Amino acid sequence: MRDEFFSRPGLSRRRFGAVLTGVFATGLAARATRPAQAAPEDVRIADLDWVDTRRARRVPARLYWPSPGAPAAPVPLIVFSHGLGQSRTGYSHLGRRWAANGYASLHVQHVGSDGSVWAGNPFELLDRVNGAADEREALARAADVSFALDRILGGESAFAPFIDRQRLVAAGHSYGANTTLIVGGARVVRDGRTLERRDPRFKAGIVISAPPFYGERDLHAVLAAITVPTFHVTATEDVIALPGRRSPVQDRLDVYAAVGTTRKALAVFQGGSHSIFTDRALTGGAALNPQVKRATADGTLAFLDLAFRGDPGPLASWSETWQPILAVAPAAYPVTAPSPHPSRRSGPRA
Repeated sequence: MRDEFFSRPGLSRRRFGAVLTGVFATGLAARATRPAQAAPEDVRIADLDWVDTRRARRVPARLYWPSPGAPAAPVPLIVFSHGLGQSRTGYSHLGRRWAANGYASLHVQHVGSDGSVWAGNPFELLDRVNGAADEREALARAADVSFALDRILGGESAFAPFIDRQRLVAAGHSYGANTTLIVGGARVVRDGRTLERRDPRFKAGIVISAPPFYGERDLHAVLAAITVPTFHVTATEDVIALPGRRSPVQDRLDVYAAVGTTRKALAVFQGGSHSIFTDRALTGGAALNPQVKRATADGTLAFLDLAFRGDPGPLASWSETWQPILAVAPAAYPVTAPSPHPSRRSGPRA
């Protein structure tokens, strides 16, 4: 989809609904078909092909929108960053589930560390992985997230009037979890210079299977400045094994412990794998895989009820429901008063 779909002046709710109907009926949206196993959900999908001209860098994205018409109230937005070697089409189970429950979800593709990493001469794979994991690419990924947020909230975006700017969430898996932490305030020091890409517009973070910040010995120094509420998700078999890089589950726990905010929670699934949070259907076990996917999506929604509405009830109910597959259940942090934000749900999470 090109930007002409987002340059409609004087957009009313009625015109918005008409624009969305046309947007999601384009050939680009038609290619975003649901996998056969997906549950029927009232979710609309559109692909966005942006270019950040200041960086001469493409920033493709996929948008999951909660319903075909204009919402009755502005909807919260999750901006999702994929793992190494993935793309905007991945993690569709999260985008669909979030959108079906009232959250718009914008999945950003990072062209310097997407599926192109796996293409080409296999003997040069290590070099490509090292390049994709370089700190310059890490900062570029954070810039991609901020740029995508600029575009979806910009004056020419048809969606901007219908997004709640007080409920913007950064989220990601693996390398994307690092990206989430960077836009949340993570910082490193190189040659006396602080490198950071914090985006203060994000009010919460979803951190799924975060690797360590390779080469950094003091994680607390890197992550202490993060103050937004964060929900951390991992599994007891969540081991990262990439060429030249191996990371045990303990790294995920260390990242959680080092994050500066006290408004955080940790969920650890029993079993699983690092890839169980992707769209891969069998990794971690054929029976456990779909349960972890569903539980992860619903757990993030329950945590955001705590972060945005001050309501610990959904997270407690979630922990009870999924207790059979949890090694560690998340504990709600203390809240002083409920938030005035309305519920984000478009319907019950059945």
